[in-house]
Amino acid sequence: MRIFVTGASGWIGSAVIPELLDAGHQVLGLARSDTSAAAVAALGAEVHRGGLDDLDSLRSGAAGADGIVHLGYHHDFSQMELAAQWDRQAIEVFGNALQGSGGPLVVASGVAGMTPGRPATEQDRPDPDQHPRIANANAALELADRGVRSAVVRFAPTVHGPGDHGFVAVLVAIARERGVSGYIGDGSGRWPAVHRLDAANLVRRIVVDAPAGSVWHAIAEEGVPTREIAEAIGRGLDLPTASVPADQAAEHFGWLGQFFGMDSPATSEFTRRTLGWQPTHPALIDDLNSGAYFDVPSHGAESATG
Repeated sequence: MRIFVTGASGWIGSAVIPELLDAGHQVLGLARSDTSAAAVAALGAEVHRGGLDDLDSLRSGAAGADGIVHLGYHHDFSQMELAAQWDRQAIEVFGNALQGSGGPLVVASGVAGMTPGRPATEQDRPDPDQHPRIANANAALELADRGVRSAVVRFAPTVHGPGDHGFVAVLVAIARERGVSGYIGDGSGRWPAVHRLDAANLVRRIVVDAPAGSVWHAIAEEGVPTREIAEAIGRGLDLPTASVPADQAAEHFGWLGQFFGMDSPATSEFTRRTLGWQPTHPALIDDLNSGAYFDVPSHGAESATG
């Protein structure tokens, strides 16, 4: 198949492209900047210039595609409404392009905060009012009625591995700055996690095998206690570990406090059983213990789907 990939130079997209190419597919990767274009080309994919806010570029990229993997998202927490609008428009463009073809449309989403108090499953359908991206994922699933083999892949909030600049790298940077590796409350809140390469392998399986209107979980670990994450960061930086009261989380962690304080366990039992997916790469704490997150100063925050 010829697959159009958004977020092609991002953290997950740059791992998905080799998975697709190695499986014999052709890949066209969306790239906004010269830097992104060079990264996509270096991976062996064809470059398509444009951005999520450029509907004409999305239409032309999707026009010759047999399938689409939509991983791109505008990750600016100060522009959540605009980001959701761009995402919804992109999904509409892709639905129109694939309508009646039976081609795959794989759309990224997440599991954070879905089902407080119990592990989220692939069968759970969260309230679309909870976050606009949930409503967009639902819109993608509804494209199954229009002859699109649509699927949603919900990623763990932590998609880790060497080179990660996401949530865990930000926690490392905060610990460096504060001189202590903190966790919120008793640290029992759980963060699901998946290695970047395992996540990419799952995306490839969804492109090939997922039926229309299906939901899948890119979850290798159901929930790593946040205290264990903080302790691993403390070991890596040779810093003490300490509890941060919930009412001080925003002050200590900044914008990340609202996410790090969540208890968001999630399972992938159905995904593994149905698609034959078995994560094989290091777990989150193993990645932290390897020292990869501490070799150079952490910088920036890039989403799992960046």
